[in-house]
Amino acid sequence: MALLSIVIILTYLLLIGSFVLGFDKVKNFELKDLPPKTTFSIIIPFRNEVENIPELLNSISKLEYPKNLYEIIFVDDHSEDDSVEVIKGFDCAQPDIEIIKNERHSNSPKKDAISTAVNHSKNEWIITTDADCVLPKYWLVSLDEFIQKKHSKCIVPPVTYNNTKGFLNKFQLLDFLSMQGATIGGFGINKPFMCNGANFAYRKTIFNELNGFEGNRTIASGDDIFFLEKVIKVYPKGVHYLKSEHVIVNTKPQLSWSLLINQRLRWASKASTYNNWFSKFTGVIVLLSNALIITLGLFSALSLFNFRTFLYLLFIKFNIDLLLIYKSASFFNQREVLQSFPFAFIIYPFFSVYITFLSLIKKYKWKGRTFKK
Repeated sequence: MALLSIVIILTYLLLIGSFVLGFDKVKNFELKDLPPKTTFSIIIPFRNEVENIPELLNSISKLEYPKNLYEIIFVDDHSEDDSVEVIKGFDCAQPDIEIIKNERHSNSPKKDAISTAVNHSKNEWIITTDADCVLPKYWLVSLDEFIQKKHSKCIVPPVTYNNTKGFLNKFQLLDFLSMQGATIGGFGINKPFMCNGANFAYRKTIFNELNGFEGNRTIASGDDIFFLEKVIKVYPKGVHYLKSEHVIVNTKPQLSWSLLINQRLRWASKASTYNNWFSKFTGVIVLLSNALIITLGLFSALSLFNFRTFLYLLFIKFNIDLLLIYKSASFFNQREVLQSFPFAFIIYPFFSVYITFLSLIKKYKWKGRTFKK
């Protein structure tokens, strides 16, 4: 038992340590004030987002980019509130804001919404974001300059939460920062395996060439990661991470533990169908390390495992987790959340194992709909 525990924790240490090293290998992108050239189609699926859309629209109105070089396509996924009316009534002097209806063809409303909008779009670069997001002022400027310099086919920019009041929000932010740290670190070690659809960009020609979401339409979530896996497989050198404070999209944490659990169930539902071996390996090692901490803690309390050895293993995990989250929090300028890390570190193994177990037996609800795994 002791030997197995040491092997798992050391594997975890090497994995997270590689993300820490990889994080620094992805250099910050600096703007050079290049003349804008890239044309964008910004796709925003929405369903019952009347409370969030005004803030998104306000951020859209502040975007610094030539208005003739981008369009915004809102995709209404059968909203039952006044979301459509709010968008229609917002005067932000944009050149091209459209609202189209989602055309359902699969088990995934969001994938259908994006596919519908891509078919409707008129520009080469597609950017997806969500209705509960706030877009940074130089978002498109930064993406344009990065495209001009890197000639990318797919770009993964950063995302973070914008509310850190209360332990629930801090817990979510810490968890999200760890995922963002792993995302950046994965690119740094040439093993990209994560992205977020709240801030994701790719060429329309590539989307069509790879048949969009074909092959995973039966899975409700995963519009971002499944497509990323497709691009990586065909164009491994064409996928880049854009590490810049000017492209950080802010989104909102869940308002309750119940909503958070449903969100994580939605995320967990797609994990077993990942095609990237490194992504599966990472998920298994993280799960094993969290389950191990719970098991060894219980065994130590029952005098079935050496308590000092347990403390050593716990110390290793605590510090490597803290180091990765510290780097991520520093990049996002959210270091104040680290004060909640010790308590969150204790809770997270139970939360992680609970979500994994629940995802095997439970359906999840999202936007008023119930989905199977």
